[in-house]
Amino acid sequence: QVQLVESGGGLVQAGGSLRLSCAASGRTFSAYAMGWFRQAPGKEREFVAAISWGGGTTLHTNSVKGRFTISRDNAKNTVYLQMNSLKPEDTAVYYCAARSSTEPTTTPTHYNYWGQGTQVTVSS
Repeated sequence: QVQLVESGGGLVQAGGSLRLSCAASGRTFSAYAMGWFRQAPGKEREFVAAISWGGGTTLHTNSVKGRFTISRDNAKNTVYLQMNSLKPEDTAVYYCAARSSTEPTTTPTHYNYWGQGTQVTVSS
């Protein structure tokens, strides 16, 4: 079992930055690929970014490439999402997820554990 707790969300103006953190506890963190997903009101949960167990492979959805960066610190059992140049369309609840595999995917159903989410609101 893996427990995930997100933090770092909030209200920011367009063009601003936020860094989300996801702290993991439970089983060996480094054995899991990690992902960030988001869900806006009335929309389905969508993939944002993912990272392999060692950090050597990262995936980012096209709409955030060049603005968001996923990273992880296995010594701290934490995965991060640095979000720059935020846009109003980035407004959503952001979820951290862990996959019982070393390699990341973009599919939500491939992830076994989920956090409760953190709200990100970008004002125009």
